[in-house]
Amino acid sequence: MILAGAGAAQSPRAANPERPTVATHAYAVAPGYWELEQGFSIRGLHSLREMTSWDLNLKLGLARGWQLGISGPAYGRTGTGTGVGDLGVALKARTDVTSRIAVGVVPGVTLPTGSRRAGLSAGRTLGAVVGVMSADVAPAWHVDLNLGPTGVGAGAPQWFGSAGVSWSRGPAALTTEFFGLTTGGVGPALSGALVAVLITPGERVVVDAGGVWGVTGQTPDQLFLGVTTNLGRIFE
Repeated sequence: MILAGAGAAQSPRAANPERPTVATHAYAVAPGYWELEQGFSIRGLHSLREMTSWDLNLKLGLARGWQLGISGPAYGRTGTGTGVGDLGVALKARTDVTSRIAVGVVPGVTLPTGSRRAGLSAGRTLGAVVGVMSADVAPAWHVDLNLGPTGVGAGAPQWFGSAGVSWSRGPAALTTEFFGLTTGGVGPALSGALVAVLITPGERVVVDAGGVWGVTGQTPDQLFLGVTTNLGRIFE
């Protein structure tokens, strides 16, 4: 998710959150800068007490339009135990189509580093390649579209698609997203709707809070609270 009008022209020190949405935007962290996203969520099919997680995403700007991200649950709790989740590594490549539209591709791989006993691991290495389009459609409105295969390496891939719309005014923003996954080797078809509020108390920090409503019976509901922090320049 990104605030309207904040794409290519934003300060390299400004927080550039991809959370809390399920998808991502086409923009990358500025070259030489790094950024940390972290959030706490509770979710479940029948009760929000079924799973709790603390999720991290560390992003590094490699060059203009190029970003490396390392993400995963640093802590997860389910009905069968606790532990870490699978670690994911993603490379984002972005280019501008116009001053208001950017496109990108995000290939990634998830490694089976999580706790299988606690149900926090897929048990195998999985790949994904997601295409992204981001656009400022009006001064206060922004749109993100995602489409691509995920769960590659476990039978039939799950195709992921999402459409997100954000409205912002001053330090506040409201974002909504509709997402879906087809049935595949990793799991059943999933779909849901997300709504979140984001507040920017300072240039380097964005705080988010909201929830997900699962449309299908296999999609867990979710409540979350998180923060994205630009950690500054790490190299020239």
